[in-house]
Amino acid sequence: MIHLRNTALLALPLAFALGCDSPRAADDAGEETTNAESSSADASNVQSSNAEPSNAEPSGADDPAADPETPTTEETAAMPEVAPNSVYALDAKTLSGDDVSLGKYAGKVTVFVNVASKCGYTPQYAGLQALHEELGGADLAVVGVPSNDFGGQEPGSADEIAAFCEENYGVTFDMLEKVTTKDGSPLFDRFAELTGERPGWNFCKYVVSKDGTEAQFFSSGVAPDSDALRGAIAAYQAR
Repeated sequence: MIHLRNTALLALPLAFALGCDSPRAADDAGEETTNAESSSADASNVQSSNAEPSNAEPSGADDPAADPETPTTEETAAMPEVAPNSVYALDAKTLSGDDVSLGKYAGKVTVFVNVASKCGYTPQYAGLQALHEELGGADLAVVGVPSNDFGGQEPGSADEIAAFCEENYGVTFDMLEKVTTKDGSPLFDRFAELTGERPGWNFCKYVVSKDGTEAQFFSSGVAPDSDALRGAIAAYQAR
């Protein structure tokens, strides 16, 4: 009996020395695990705070200035207000099919011309381009409006019209989409209201005042460099 007790007493220190199933050893191990997890969480939090949010929008994603077709706030604010009956109150489309507000011409004298590619007056494209290069800018705009109303002399597509104008006359002034000049055309209805005249042939001209509420009509035979046309432009510019 005494022998067995001594054997048991000798075995206890060995068990504690080895740490086998020792409550203290388990506690120490638990503390080390908790500390390691805490350090890992702290590191993760630091990385997360330094990283950009995953849902952050790319710089300039919603910036109107990034889209050349969208007017900036400054440009919109700079556009003069127009009267409801003004030519510049109308919307239209460019030759390439983009929507455009004619309000972009408000504050300028604008010369609108119904143009065609296969007309005896087609060489007037050169005079219109010269007018644009000489006077175009802050005070004047030249705008071509293709139409196939007279003699079927503008049969081409938008791409064909653009290529013809560029290759033959180096046209750089604005061109709107091909339309009719007859009743039902918002632009030419407005011209008729202001002047009492509709085009009788290709290359008729409308010189429109800066506020778009007045206009003068010139027939096809009046050249872009004529004294009459230049006089109307100068009179509107002086106001």
